[in-house]
Amino acid sequence: MLTRKDIERREGEMLAPYAMRSKDTRGRKHDEAEPKYRSCYQRDRDRIIHSTAFRKLEYKTQVFVNHEGDYYRTRLTHTLEVSQIARSIARVMMLNEDLVEAIALSHDIGHPPFGHAGEETLSSLMEDKGGFNHNLQGLRVVDELEERYPDFPGLNLTWEVREGINKHTTMFDKSERLVELEPDLSPTLETQVVDIADEIAYDNHDIDDGLTSGLIDEAQLFELELWRDAGSEIKKKRSGLSDKIRRRQIIRSLIDKQIKNLMENSDKNINSAGIKDIHDVRKYPEKLISFSGAMRDRRAEFRVFLMKNLYKNFRVIRMSDKARRFITELFRAYMEKPEQLPPSTQKKIEKCGIHRVVCDYIAGMTDRYALDEYKKLFDPYERV
Repeated sequence: MLTRKDIERREGEMLAPYAMRSKDTRGRKHDEAEPKYRSCYQRDRDRIIHSTAFRKLEYKTQVFVNHEGDYYRTRLTHTLEVSQIARSIARVMMLNEDLVEAIALSHDIGHPPFGHAGEETLSSLMEDKGGFNHNLQGLRVVDELEERYPDFPGLNLTWEVREGINKHTTMFDKSERLVELEPDLSPTLETQVVDIADEIAYDNHDIDDGLTSGLIDEAQLFELELWRDAGSEIKKKRSGLSDKIRRRQIIRSLIDKQIKNLMENSDKNINSAGIKDIHDVRKYPEKLISFSGAMRDRRAEFRVFLMKNLYKNFRVIRMSDKARRFITELFRAYMEKPEQLPPSTQKKIEKCGIHRVVCDYIAGMTDRYALDEYKKLFDPYERV
């Protein structure tokens, strides 16, 4: 049977010299004996999967609120798709797949209900009280809020996974780097892979959900170079496909093309920058995992389209605006009368302050729970 030492030895033999090896971890905040048959990053992955916050992602919004349909992505299914894409990239590039998986599974664990509308609302409500950022909230979840172990709060994850959560950066994710995680250091290549896998997943799968919802008309997509080229290739390979199958094959092709471009361009970046080991990665000031310039331009066109036709569609805006009202009213109700909070939550007020406790409580809600709480607090006919 493979022991942790065997796994670490295999990493030394099989991973690229600039990959992050589990034997080189900076460790955990609280000392623990490491498991005999898992690496430290495998343990982190398992702790994340078994956490309460991870399970709650099933009922948190990606674009469409859960009750709008069973088909649409939730924050959980999106997370699993990011993990799959990121692991595929890591495997080919000989990076640490276990570290990539742990970061990918935890990258959205601090997201509040109702997607980015929820985050923007909490950020505004907490503006003068420490603010709100879902990357930092993710760290609060894994460092403080999860309650599973007798000897320490949180999940006690390794330094590198916590760094990956903190330094996660995309168009929608802004990193507010903590001093304890050395903000001036560039993140590992494993973290950078998760960043791009996140972008690939939400761009392409939001298109899929947009088509299914009817908010996007496929005729519009043929104005985009990426979609048009992929569509032509699919038509040449296989004619007579149903619209449903053909669209899914186009999306599959788009993801494949972007992954290939990313891996090939990133390999060029690593070689041209003279990256030899993890220390070189840390010192390099720019992202090494990136698309080619041509692919970035084509993806930019894609994003402009999504912003205009999906994220700013009147139906999505209406739900987002409702979500802002729900969260704002819940926040005010709890602030004015904190006795309405569960007793276990009230106990935290003296240590953390009322604003942060209320923020943590709301951020931990699923969409469904937030809507139920709203009814209980404001609908006179709803049982409390």
